[in-house]
Amino acid sequence: MTNIRQVPALVIGGGPAGLMAAEMLADAGHAVLVTEAKATVARKFLMAGKSGLNLTKAEPDDPFARRISADWLRPIVRDFGPEAVQGWARDLGQELFTGTSGRVFPVGMKASPLLRAWLTRLQSKGVEVRTRWRWSGPDGGIQTFVTPEGVQGIAPGVTVLALGGASWPRLGSDAAWVPVLAARGVQIAPFRPANMGFCVNWSGHMAKHFGRPVKGVALLAGSERARGEFVLSARGIEGGGIYAVSAPVRDGAPLALDLVPDLTIDDIIARLSRPRGGNTLSNHLRKNLSFDPVRLALLLEWARPLPDRPEGLASLIKHLPVPHDGPRPLAEAISSAGGICRESLTDDLELTALPGLFAAGEMIDWEAPTGGYLLTACLATGRHAGLAAAHHLARRGGGPV
Repeated sequence: MTNIRQVPALVIGGGPAGLMAAEMLADAGHAVLVTEAKATVARKFLMAGKSGLNLTKAEPDDPFARRISADWLRPIVRDFGPEAVQGWARDLGQELFTGTSGRVFPVGMKASPLLRAWLTRLQSKGVEVRTRWRWSGPDGGIQTFVTPEGVQGIAPGVTVLALGGASWPRLGSDAAWVPVLAARGVQIAPFRPANMGFCVNWSGHMAKHFGRPVKGVALLAGSERARGEFVLSARGIEGGGIYAVSAPVRDGAPLALDLVPDLTIDDIIARLSRPRGGNTLSNHLRKNLSFDPVRLALLLEWARPLPDRPEGLASLIKHLPVPHDGPRPLAEAISSAGGICRESLTDDLELTALPGLFAAGEMIDWEAPTGGYLLTACLATGRHAGLAAAHHLARRGGGPV
């Protein structure tokens, strides 16, 4: 090891959870070093913002927190919920708006202005950021890194790990930390895809619909029911509506579509019983149920031959089974389920096997749907871990809180 440096506080991982932990430690009066394996910080955050940065969702903290799968993390999310996230963003000079779905976005929609303002504020607080520093694990009290300058060692007073989960590995969340912690007694639940699409083996006539959105439907997965759009692609189905029910479907719940969620089955039967005249069944569905070409194509794809009687056809329209070949690979998922188990963490997110090390963000075993829940929970756990790490330093005489 070519160099060993002592620092009060070390944060490993430069995504939203890590940067929030760093800010809490800096606000507590500690010098903070942030290390990031990639050439720039927050790559996944920036990629998520390319289609519009969904910061959070404007709903009360309690129902919001219930969308986090790990009930023991919900108090942490309530402590830094939607209103707090919006205040944080406004303090960084970001003007926000709330869409009709309740999702909250910066007016400019992009992540880069917010990130630039945040990094400028962190720099003003003395936070140092080193990129291309890949963590290789602890060696006694030293955290070791492979860097362009060779192997470096950091002797921190406290460490926050915010290394991400296992989705989008090309952006840095590659779960390379798993064997490092597992070898030191940390329990880790296997990673699984979350908020992902599903593979579908289409027949040839569906190709003309690839890239088109499916609108005006409800998705049914076990006891879950969600309204939302999704998109057909050569590989299958993906998009917000699918992501909303992806967890139960991944875990074995059958997936089905309600193609006309605003009508009851009796309404549909009455409309289908109207005289058809010379119309084909396809035209009959278009005229009486306002079927667009994509919904009609899905009905013909997954229910051919169609029942002759209105009752049977209405039942299929209200509950059209979706055959699929399972979720898209973990590397393509928006997020991941799995990570450090509750049993290996204290309420302060400190690793029980490695005192003085705290974890935050997608490293922890939880999942949440898209729509602002993921980012808010990462910020909330980063804040909680940073505050707890600052108190840990204070208890050891490492400086003020």
